[in-house]
Amino acid sequence: MTKRIFRSIALVAMAVFLASVLLFLCVLYNYFENIQQNSLKTQTVLAARGVEDVGAAYFEGLDTKGYRITWIDADGDVLFDSKASTDTMENHLEREEMKEALATGYGESARYSATLMERTLYSAMRLEDGTVVRLSIAQNTMLTLLLGMAQPILIIVAIAIALSFFLAYRLSRHITEPLNRLNLDDPLNNEGYDELSPLLRRIDVQQRQIRLQAEELQKKQEEFEAVTENMTEGIVVLNPKGIILSINSAAARLFDTTKACIGQHMLSVNRSMEVSDLLSELEKGVPSEKIIGLKGRKYQLDVSPVSEDGNVTGAVLLVLDITEKAQAEQMRQEFTANVSHELKTPLQIIAGSVELLSNGIVKEEDRMGFYTRIQGEAQRMIRLVEDIIRLSHLDEGADEMKRENVDLFALANETVKSLQAEAENAQITMRLEGTPAILYGIPQLLRSLIFNLCDNAIKYNRAGGTVAVQVKAEKERAILSVSDTGIGISPEHQNRIFERFYRVDKSRSKELGGTGLGLSIVKHAARLHEAEIVLNSAENEGTTITVTFPMPN
Repeated sequence: MTKRIFRSIALVAMAVFLASVLLFLCVLYNYFENIQQNSLKTQTVLAARGVEDVGAAYFEGLDTKGYRITWIDADGDVLFDSKASTDTMENHLEREEMKEALATGYGESARYSATLMERTLYSAMRLEDGTVVRLSIAQNTMLTLLLGMAQPILIIVAIAIALSFFLAYRLSRHITEPLNRLNLDDPLNNEGYDELSPLLRRIDVQQRQIRLQAEELQKKQEEFEAVTENMTEGIVVLNPKGIILSINSAAARLFDTTKACIGQHMLSVNRSMEVSDLLSELEKGVPSEKIIGLKGRKYQLDVSPVSEDGNVTGAVLLVLDITEKAQAEQMRQEFTANVSHELKTPLQIIAGSVELLSNGIVKEEDRMGFYTRIQGEAQRMIRLVEDIIRLSHLDEGADEMKRENVDLFALANETVKSLQAEAENAQITMRLEGTPAILYGIPQLLRSLIFNLCDNAIKYNRAGGTVAVQVKAEKERAILSVSDTGIGISPEHQNRIFERFYRVDKSRSKELGGTGLGLSIVKHAARLHEAEIVLNSAENEGTTITVTFPMPN
């Protein structure tokens, strides 16, 4: 069918094309003939004018440019010809264009040369002296024109053939399109040829059976993927030999692989000793777990073998992120150890002092010193407990604390005034500079933040030193900076000074009554206000801590 359609279209296209070419050549030939005849007439008029004005001298050095010019007297004798010698030329009196020119003043004609396969156009004009100026030009015949246009015609033929192929291809596709558009998933709901109905009904029966089985399998697969893909934990299904049967996205990310690893051995994904040990236990059918480090975090790998009739048929590898748990446990242990240590020392001092006093060993004049020491250690324990309670409260988020618009400069002014006496006792000069800066925050936390920064700047300063507090508002943010001229912080300690109970100089901190929690409170208060803390310090040169708060729009 496709071949018959193609042949029909090709024959029609070629017939139309040939007819069009012939018609086009005829019209084109007549058109150019008229143009050429008019041009010849114009050139004849110009030549006649030139001969009338100049005479025979007009022909000297004349370049005819494709035209043949002849000057003939009234008797038909040739006086001048641009192509041949006048001696050999015959009389032209009987020529058609000559007769017409002598009779009417202008004449033209056309003659065909079978030898040269061309036509010649003639145009003649009679002058005032009775002579005639005649111009002629060769014109190609229809056959010559056709041969001259052979190349473009062949190109057009090629285009016509290509177009025929294209049309045949399009038509054949249009005929077969209903067959290609058959929906085999729903064979009875098709618009096509009636002859296909028995086949489609049979396909429909088979499709129903296949669809029921596929839907059941798909449902189970979707349920499994829905569970595993939405898990934050990684899960890998293995066969008894450790080949990966399934892996969810979380596990693929953790092991730096893709689901293309399905079908590969687990050791090709991760070659760690922990994974190797787990696979060894899998072959024995024994559940096991290991701790492994991945991407700077800690993960627990649990392998649970799946057995059937006493034989291991596979296993499920579960990957649990225990980083936070491990960090929390470590922090809890460190916190417990630090608190125990911090409380143990003052309790020992108090217990020892009380024992000495109760046994009457201390002289009467020395008793006041022991009482003062007991009181100082008790106050230190109270401050420590208060700071611990405050930090625990901040860890919980301080959601119940009320937020309001607070002038950071006013809080800084209050804090500087409250610490003025302590600064004078330490021979430290405090100064406050800046402008009002309104924040939306928790006043007591902001006050505690400023107090701890200023208190540290005084405690770790030198006699005669200064503490500069500056507050300013700048481009939707408020900046608080506290600078001192004290002992400074060496580079190896700068990353840890905001940790709980961390002291750069432990002996000096205890001597000054510090709890080691002040800067940790500062960090938590800044975090609750979405503020950024920047430390700039050099040993023996001083320290500047800058806190940048976002301001309300």
